[in-house]
Amino acid sequence: MNILIKEIPSVIDGKTVTTNICIEKDTIRSVGEPPKDFVPDKIIDGKNRLAIPALINSHTHAYMSVFRNIADDLPFNEWLFERIMPLEDTLDAEDAYWGCMLSCIEMIKSGTGTFCDMHMFPRTTPEAALACGMRVVVTRGLSGGNGDVAGGIRRINEAIMEYEEYNCEPLIDFMLAPHSIYTCGKEYIKSVLSLAEKLSLPLNIHLSESAFEVDTCLAEHGATPVEYLLSIGLFEHKTLAAHCVHLTEKDIEILAEKGVSVAANPKSNLKLGNGIAPIKNLLDKGVNICLGTDSAASNNSLNLFGEMNYTALLHKGCTHDASAVSAKDVFRFATENGAKALGLEKLGRIEAGYKADIAILNTDCPQMYPMNNPLSALCYSANGSEVDTMIINGKVVMENRVLTGVDEEEVYYHIEKITKKFRSEKK
Repeated sequence: MNILIKEIPSVIDGKTVTTNICIEKDTIRSVGEPPKDFVPDKIIDGKNRLAIPALINSHTHAYMSVFRNIADDLPFNEWLFERIMPLEDTLDAEDAYWGCMLSCIEMIKSGTGTFCDMHMFPRTTPEAALACGMRVVVTRGLSGGNGDVAGGIRRINEAIMEYEEYNCEPLIDFMLAPHSIYTCGKEYIKSVLSLAEKLSLPLNIHLSESAFEVDTCLAEHGATPVEYLLSIGLFEHKTLAAHCVHLTEKDIEILAEKGVSVAANPKSNLKLGNGIAPIKNLLDKGVNICLGTDSAASNNSLNLFGEMNYTALLHKGCTHDASAVSAKDVFRFATENGAKALGLEKLGRIEAGYKADIAILNTDCPQMYPMNNPLSALCYSANGSEVDTMIINGKVVMENRVLTGVDEEEVYYHIEKITKKFRSEKK
């Protein structure tokens, strides 16, 4: 389908210009005057609207939306090991699929077109993403080597199977995901690295998320988690590291030198009491920073507008410098930096030749008036409800806030069935 988005204010290179956007199949053909041979099948009026690149959520566990608001106000270790992991043991693949569907709906409705997901059950994330028309980087959460050799091998085989089954889908890409140093032994991580080399796949890992993780690593290996992973060669592969809250100056230098991208998850880190990632220091060293929400079990939202807002405000406050992390910075984190971190070319910008992943916001609402500075409005005023239309890979997946290919009520019905058992157990 050819789509013309007509005379719409658009965020391009950090500036806002009113222009025409011509979409041909899955690609932005032109920005500006439509080509003479361009014949649109659909025209979208840009009046009282704002076009931005669809946002990129660089760290999620989409299936965990079924655990939203069920294990709150708990310290990290208790939250993870005593509440969430036992609940995960009760899930099956169908439960995880509907949890992922719910997450996709939430992300689309708040402007996200692409997400990087670490999941448990093969096929669940890719099937849900395809059903909703979302772009996804699939990473099977791999753990093993700490007394779970058989389970570790099974998870690696599942990751290979999933890669082989979905690798030709245009909306699906892959990473390998050794979950963390506290769930993966050294030899297991090395086996994942060998597979990454064989399949030419990048890596996705939780890193230096909690003080406990760092202290344990120092006690066991005499090194920080970053130093430890450097010593076993993990950073020789393209790597996306989630969280990176507790970093030394040497850690930051290593991440910068090795070209590791950092997915900051400010709201999740705050809620679990893990702290605040040193975003300003990472920025100053040239580290590529992107944004994630983490799961709805720890956030409890998958809305990147909230992450942009928190990221900018937190670091202004922490550094006592109002210019420390700007609206322009965080918008870049949520768009083109995310694309770079995920290895997705021609994504994250409104530009000819780029993928047609575009969020259109309705600015005819009180929080967006007056529109003195659209970029500031996106960071400090918008809450995600302004997203009116979503185009992903050239396809309209939501229009007038109605998803075009998903029965929302069916998803809510299944989620209610799944979560009834959790609520009854809690009582």
